[in-house]
Amino acid sequence: MSAALLYSFRRCPYAMRARLALRYSGVCVQIVEVSLKAKPAEMLALSPKGTVPVLSVDGQVIEESLQIMQWALAQHDPDNWLLQGDPQVLALITENDQDFKHHLNRYKYAERYPEQPMEHYRAQGEVFLQKLEGLLAERDYLLANHLTLADAALAPFVRQFAHVDRVWFAGTSYKRLQAWLQRFLESPLFVAVMAKP
Repeated sequence: MSAALLYSFRRCPYAMRARLALRYSGVCVQIVEVSLKAKPAEMLALSPKGTVPVLSVDGQVIEESLQIMQWALAQHDPDNWLLQGDPQVLALITENDQDFKHHLNRYKYAERYPEQPMEHYRAQGEVFLQKLEGLLAERDYLLANHLTLADAALAPFVRQFAHVDRVWFAGTSYKRLQAWLQRFLESPLFVAVMAKP
């Protein structure tokens, strides 16, 4: 396999999760940090939609973060992030990527959505936080006693939600979720993928 090339943007949660899976699986990848204001022509030639992440490997182009994660884990999944294909993994990621991301966007950019106050959008997003808090009642991670694809795919978005108003998040009753997020943010894997290029 030739070296993979990943077009990425450090703070994008979709790009974060792609980098997490690639690093975890040990795939040799060259990361090209993209300026969203001046996207490279090479990236646009591969993926005209112009969003990150984009993975180019062996003549194949993968344009969706979850597909990049699944491709990486198909190469090597030493700690069973896929949980032998447990359907709960993809169900939780789908809920994150559709409903939760919708509410997160409105909460984070509430000035663009003046139909409702910011607190309304936050409360809608909290439904998902409550679900995650419940999942963490049994163990330290969402679906197993170790980090899985679900944790790696969701954590960048929960991080973004928490960072809209850190004081508010710290004061909530989501103590297990706070601990889970902190453990993730301090993990060597996350620290490594967030290092400035």
